[in-house]
Amino acid sequence: MSEQGTVARRVAVVTGAGTGIGKAAALALADRGWTVAAVGRRPDPLHELAGQVGGDGRVTVHPADVSDPLAVDALFADVVAQHGRVDVLFNNAGVFTAAHEPDEIPLDDWHQAVAVNLTGAFLCARAAFGVMRRQTPRGGRIVNNGSISAQVPRPWSLPYTTTKHAITGLTRSLALDGRPHDIACGQIDIGNAATEMTAGFADAVRQADGSMRAEARMDVADVARAVVYMAELPLSATVLSMTVMATGMPFVGRG
Repeated sequence: MSEQGTVARRVAVVTGAGTGIGKAAALALADRGWTVAAVGRRPDPLHELAGQVGGDGRVTVHPADVSDPLAVDALFADVVAQHGRVDVLFNNAGVFTAAHEPDEIPLDDWHQAVAVNLTGAFLCARAAFGVMRRQTPRGGRIVNNGSISAQVPRPWSLPYTTTKHAITGLTRSLALDGRPHDIACGQIDIGNAATEMTAGFADAVRQADGSMRAEARMDVADVARAVVYMAELPLSATVLSMTVMATGMPFVGRG
């Protein structure tokens, strides 16, 4: 079985790398010596990320919409052309649609959540799997960003929660189908990392009993360290599922 440590230049593809968890993970991987292909819809944050690392080629910029099959295929072809291989995919890109009662959810919100959170994750995993299965040394690792909503939903979050539950099925199927090809797959479920997406949680967020209360958040750098840990395991070991959360958030016993 091939091990990542035998490869001189470890290459990680990080989607949703322009902001939040994706940016923190990309920076942490680059700091550990990984070559990072930073993916996102907006070029400017990706270029800012690359500049923050220092312009030595450790971070390359790849603007792409992960919900577009042609764009994803072109993305991975570009990464292989530039770097020769893909050792890790951090499948992180996602959207959180506005809170609504189930019967008031706009159909466009449902389609957006499915397109980015689920179809986008599938398309990137499919492309990465194909590269990893055929490269030499073969193999690699896919880390899917699930969310605590993959285990326990928040109120009024039906599109997001549904797609994140589906990510668990994606993860387990990839973990099974990847075994013969030295491809490992695991899922990280994150609760209340301090990013722009959770900025309002420090003031108030809807609870299961209908009340609005502030919730604890954690430093996004602690999430990034967990992603790096998963990425750097030898392919003979895997983390199938990891939950990283703010200690004081209402998750255990939620509702």
